[in-house]
Amino acid sequence: MTASLSAQDQIAIRTAAYGTVSLLSAAGIAGSAHKIGTDASLALVAATGTVGHIVADAKGLKLKGKSTAELADQVFPAITESVRVLEAHDPAEAENFRTTIKVVIDAANRAHKGEPSPVMADMVRKIEDALNA
Repeated sequence: MTASLSAQDQIAIRTAAYGTVSLLSAAGIAGSAHKIGTDASLALVAATGTVGHIVADAKGLKLKGKSTAELADQVFPAITESVRVLEAHDPAEAENFRTTIKVVIDAANRAHKGEPSPVMADMVRKIEDALNA
């Protein structure tokens, strides 16, 4: 399946996945950004299917930005584009991508003690909005 996706599509999926981890880490800076990043990354590398094969390699990934806003400008569109591309190729794989991102979010949220901060909750909402756009 990865062969049927262009290199550009694969980079969009990687940007979406690794960018989600980065955004969640940034949103959790008041708590333990390192623990959030670690837990979310471990969840990401457990991905299976086409998505798992694509995110197993960071080839071509270029997340740049001096602020969370600049990072979000790259990641949110990549999330939406990834769902669109995967839906066109294999709807089950699009659902796998959504589930993978939700597991990454759950792993990041577990890194907190108690409820997620308002900043983290807002970032999760924005990621979910991009998944469902």
